[in-house]
Amino acid sequence: MHPVSRTIKLTRAVALSAAAGLVLASCGSGEEQAAEESPTPSASPSPTSTVAVPESASLTEVGADLSFGDTATVIHEPSKKTGTVLDLTVTKAVQGSTKDFSGFILDDYAKAATPYYVDVTVTNSGEGDVGGSPVPLWGVDAADTLLPPATFTTTFGKCESAPLPKKFEPGDEMKTCLVFLAPDGGTMEAVSYRPNQEFDPITWTGDIATPAPEPTKKAKSKKGDKGKSQR
Repeated sequence: MHPVSRTIKLTRAVALSAAAGLVLASCGSGEEQAAEESPTPSASPSPTSTVAVPESASLTEVGADLSFGDTATVIHEPSKKTGTVLDLTVTKAVQGSTKDFSGFILDDYAKAATPYYVDVTVTNSGEGDVGGSPVPLWGVDAADTLLPPATFTTTFGKCESAPLPKKFEPGDEMKTCLVFLAPDGGTMEAVSYRPNQEFDPITWTGDIATPAPEPTKKAKSKKGDKGKSQR
C-alpha cells in the first residue's frame, strides 16, 4: 500500500504532505483560511516501544482481518507525544456524493473523488494522553492506496472528520466520523490501521452502504395534451 498524495484547493491552493490529510474549507467563510499541516498517524509501535500495556488489555494480532463492528486494541505513538493503548472500533461505512460538498471549494481531485463516511469509536485504554493527534485510521481503495482522513477548517455536518480532542486521557472515549476520498471516482474497499510501512496492517471490511438512487423526473406534459379527444 502507498499513501495518496493530493491537494484540495481552498480559496487558495494549500500543499500538504502525502500523509497530512486533505483539507476542505467552506466557501462561505468570507475570507481565506490558511490550513496548518495536520499531524500524521505515522509514528509506529515497534519492538523498542516503551508504551505500557495494561494487564487488562490484549493487543490485536498484526495482520488481523476484522469486520465492521469489531474492535482492535493497538499501541498508538503519535510523534512528540506520550504513547498509549487505543481501542479502535470501525462501526460502519457509507458512500457519499460530491454533492454533499456543495458549500465547499474543491479542486479537480476532490471533484472527481468518491467520498466515504466511516463511523468509529476510539477509547483510550492505556496510560498516556494523546490528545490532538489524528485518529490513526486510513481508508484503502481498490488500487490498494492508503487514503488519509480529510480534515476541515469549518463544520461539515455529515461527517466531522476531526482529530482527537486536545485532551484525550486514560478512560476517555470519542465517537466520530472520518471522511475518506477515493480518487478518480474509485471505491473504498477497507479501513486500515497501519502506523508505518513495515507494519502488517489490521483491516476492517464489511458492507458499505450506497446512496439511494435519485428518483427520475417525470416527463412534463407537452402543450396540447389537454384537449385530447375524450370518450
